[in-house]
Amino acid sequence: MTIVVLKEPAHETRVSMLAEAVATLTKKGISIIVENGAGEKAFCSNAEYEKAGAVIKSREEALAAADIALAIHQPELPELNNLKSKVLVGVYQPLFQQDLMKQWATAGPTVFSLDMLPRTTRAQAMDVLSSQANIAGYKAVLTAATMYSRYFPMFMTAAGSIAPAKMLILGAGVAGLQAIATAKRLGAVVEVFDTRPAVKEEVQSLGAKFIEVEGAADASKAGGYAVEQTEEYKQKQQQRIAESAAKADIIITTAQIPGKKAPVLITAEMIAAMRNGSVIIDLAAATGGNTPYTKNNETVRTENGVTIVGNSSLQSTTPSDASKLYGKNVLNFLQLIITKEGAINLNWEDELVKGSCITHNGEVVHERVKA
Repeated sequence: MTIVVLKEPAHETRVSMLAEAVATLTKKGISIIVENGAGEKAFCSNAEYEKAGAVIKSREEALAAADIALAIHQPELPELNNLKSKVLVGVYQPLFQQDLMKQWATAGPTVFSLDMLPRTTRAQAMDVLSSQANIAGYKAVLTAATMYSRYFPMFMTAAGSIAPAKMLILGAGVAGLQAIATAKRLGAVVEVFDTRPAVKEEVQSLGAKFIEVEGAADASKAGGYAVEQTEEYKQKQQQRIAESAAKADIIITTAQIPGKKAPVLITAEMIAAMRNGSVIIDLAAATGGNTPYTKNNETVRTENGVTIVGNSSLQSTTPSDASKLYGKNVLNFLQLIITKEGAINLNWEDELVKGSCITHNGEVVHERVKA
């Protein structure tokens, strides 16, 4: 069996596997082909891959030889013809690309999208969303710190005192919790809003204040995502967020709903009430953003001097560690579909295999994507 590691598009710095992960597979007798230059932006050279037992080939040669192809981002549609009846593993946001998934099904590969893995305890070791969100939360705070016109910590000097920065974080999932921890290390005063009361203890244990709004819909089965709320709750929520946003120097937003546009939590009126020089880092930019002004992969400045950074790919700014963690997630997933003898075995009785499979045998097989 042959697994190929494909080079990602020009905007992506990560790679599906670094040399250390490749070595784990080659020791099991699995042939690994790495596309020429696939790991360069993640600081993993062709020579390192070869030392780990891989063979370097062109993209065309790699696709032709693949039994399993690893690509974080979607390959071009014509390339999928080379993967007919083969397996493709990556992160493809199929709930937002149903038409494309139908085209992929027609092309013939069996596609696994790891962002669709059921969020169970057993799946944690292959949870790419969590491993990458952890990095994004960390980098969101550092990005804000470099763009903010003032200090984060409180300073008392002979020239006068500097008040600490006030930060509001919307969403206490993996990214939000890491953002809290990072912001506290830098000396900011942090408030956190989340629709899930269950995260209050975690937020407080990191030294942040939790903003409570009663009457939230149960989000315990949403896999760490936000869920749709009632209009009454949304009004209460907006009022409480508005109060905190008006005092905040920095806001980090992380709220997303699977298959739907991200909820607008920071309104135009809230942004207008923020002071000149404030910064918003919107990690939900890829699905519309949590502000009305967010543009994905762009930085916008409002008339009153608030900078809004729309970036859903902050994990790519630390390509080495992001690739290391992603590759470990992929290795753990491959154990579900590869036997000890190195053969592909798609066990449809396994909820993780079934739950992450999008297309198979020329059809879209994932129920939520079909719906």
